[in-house]
Amino acid sequence: MNNFLFVAAENDAIANCKAGGMGDVVRDVPRQISERGDRVHVVVPSYSRLHKNGVFKSNLNFQLRGLDYTAELYEVAPKKEFKNLFHYVIHHPEIEGGEIAHIYHDDPEEPFFTDAIKYIIFCTAVAEAVKLGAFGKLDVVHLHDWHSSLLLFLRTYHNEYRSLKEIRFVYTIHNLAIQGIRPFDNNYSSLRNWFPDVEFDTESLMDYRYRDCVNLMAVGIRLADAVHTVSPSYKEDVLRSSTPPEFIGGEGLEKDLQQADNEGRLFGVLNGSNYKNIRAAEKGLIYRNTVKALFRWLQEESKKYKADFLAHTGEKVMEFVVNRPKFIVSSVARLTEQKFYFFKRSPEAFVEILKKLEKIDGIFMLLGTGAPEYEALFRDLSYKHKNFIFTNGQSEDLIDSIYLESDLYFMPSLFEPCGISQMLAMRNGNPCLVHHTGGLKDTVEHLKTGFSFDGTTYDEKIKNMLSTFDIALDIFENDKATWKKIQDNAKKMRFTWEKSVDGYYEFLYALGVKAG
Repeated sequence: MNNFLFVAAENDAIANCKAGGMGDVVRDVPRQISERGDRVHVVVPSYSRLHKNGVFKSNLNFQLRGLDYTAELYEVAPKKEFKNLFHYVIHHPEIEGGEIAHIYHDDPEEPFFTDAIKYIIFCTAVAEAVKLGAFGKLDVVHLHDWHSSLLLFLRTYHNEYRSLKEIRFVYTIHNLAIQGIRPFDNNYSSLRNWFPDVEFDTESLMDYRYRDCVNLMAVGIRLADAVHTVSPSYKEDVLRSSTPPEFIGGEGLEKDLQQADNEGRLFGVLNGSNYKNIRAAEKGLIYRNTVKALFRWLQEESKKYKADFLAHTGEKVMEFVVNRPKFIVSSVARLTEQKFYFFKRSPEAFVEILKKLEKIDGIFMLLGTGAPEYEALFRDLSYKHKNFIFTNGQSEDLIDSIYLESDLYFMPSLFEPCGISQMLAMRNGNPCLVHHTGGLKDTVEHLKTGFSFDGTTYDEKIKNMLSTFDIALDIFENDKATWKKIQDNAKKMRFTWEKSVDGYYEFLYALGVKAG
């Protein structure tokens, strides 16, 4: 029996610990590993809340800033029990939840200031727990994004944690654009402030643009035994330099990724989706679930400043309860540059889409929260266009209804490491219209399982996005047989975690394929 530890900032296997797709992966991959007969431990920060109903396991004592620190390890109950799968959180008063999904902090003046502090404490506590054998004798530690990469710094440079070198460390890149850059010195949130007695090589840790700073995403890429991108096509993308907005590639780290590839450490394995024991929505409830979510949000203190907008949205939705639209286009995503750059830079293109929908009695439903400027953009557009329903919050019931009842799922990502939304939409037989990039290349085939657009220039991409949308509407309106075939093809696609985790065992874990 192999023994694994997953270390991440999110884990959707426990309640209220998800902001994005990373939470899904950290939920699903350990389940698949446990079903193969191996043992898995998953640890995330408590964010001062997730430990409250947990079972205390041990104190973790270590030094930071020349001071003695004590963190607490708790085992917590998952949403669903699996044999040989255990979930933990680490509590310390300075590991606080932020304003983004009660997990991440947004520090616009000094990016990563607060998050770097809490993940430094978290990672050091995890290193101490591993050293003490809190998770047993480990074969593989699987790290996710920059929040956990400090474990590789500790393993390489910290005398207290040299024993971690005996374990294989794997590093998965979920979002290469968010790199966790902090100064080496002269800042409370600097590496030297937290590790004043640790000798380290700045050349091996530095950011290429800000040479007086550590780049924690780069640390993961440079120091891990295996590095993983979450789709094969995204692996090819990140080996090339970015030329935004036409192409998003290695985000300044392409040299590190090329080196990892040359050393045989870089692997592209597509994420998976669940096709059994899924949370099924009931057909016909999409507008009711929208109104229910709006009323619930109106009662939340954090949504009070949006009360007028929520009420306005509810009014619009009530019309559709009686007069149902004939065509629903939808998107469910974090409101970020990655997901909606095209709409932010070219809102006139989005308005054009709404006008095209109006002609066929169609609506566009967008659900998400995120960057304030994107929320403001979509709220403004929703006020102006009656066939645009923007639900500015998170609701599991409504999300399930959107995936079930949409006719076309829209995913115009500027770049996409893998993407889970297109898999969830296709699972329900909904064709997707996507930008031909990253993992979307690996999952959506133009005119066979969905629709895809691209272009060599930004203007060409926008033009092709609109013309591809026209093709989709024309097929829906005038060629029902072809539309039905695309729907059926989409629904038949299977991006299983079983297949993905076969790749994990063979390439990332170097254990050979182990059947479930």
